[in-house]
Amino acid sequence: MPTVAVFAVLVITVLIAGLVIARPAITVAREGKALAFLGLFIFPVVTAFLGVDNHVERSKETSFCLSCHVMGPYGKSLYVDDPAYVPASHFQNHRVPPNQACYTCHTDYTLYTGSIKAKIRGLHHIYAQYIGTVHQPIQLYHPFNNRECLHCHLGARNFEQGTTHSAIMDDIKSNQLSCVTSGCHDMIHNVSHLDQVKMWSPKP
Repeated sequence: MPTVAVFAVLVITVLIAGLVIARPAITVAREGKALAFLGLFIFPVVTAFLGVDNHVERSKETSFCLSCHVMGPYGKSLYVDDPAYVPASHFQNHRVPPNQACYTCHTDYTLYTGSIKAKIRGLHHIYAQYIGTVHQPIQLYHPFNNRECLHCHLGARNFEQGTTHSAIMDDIKSNQLSCVTSGCHDMIHNVSHLDQVKMWSPKP
């Protein structure tokens, strides 16, 4: 739900609650009790739910991920002018939604819990950014699972029927051979070398 709608519900909630607090006598009548119940219980719950939903959706945006200073180089790596850089080639060619580039590749696509796990990790990142210590270099919690690649690529003709992939498809699907293993798609963000590569500048 758009932020404007959430704000509107919040304003209505505050107005009703303010009215009930300022004029408690209105709760004597049945209509006043109903209004008080809405203003003090139902609307606050609805407002909280809509607000959380709105922020969860916003946290999927690339701009949200890159709002932390430490993630700046990773955002910059999306503009490397080299197709060997996997995140850059996916981002620049819209193989992933550009406005959800981070979320698309770093969410565990497991039944029911993928998004929840991603959000819990995100909360830890926020804690480290503002209260704790950000460990350098940044590392994944677990080795990158092929499942995150297969979420999009599985079923694609050029992936399934390509000579290289078809020969090792069972190992890829079983995660026995990582997609990002050396010699395959191993050029990921590589942020320590960004000053040595050419950058792509999209046309305005």
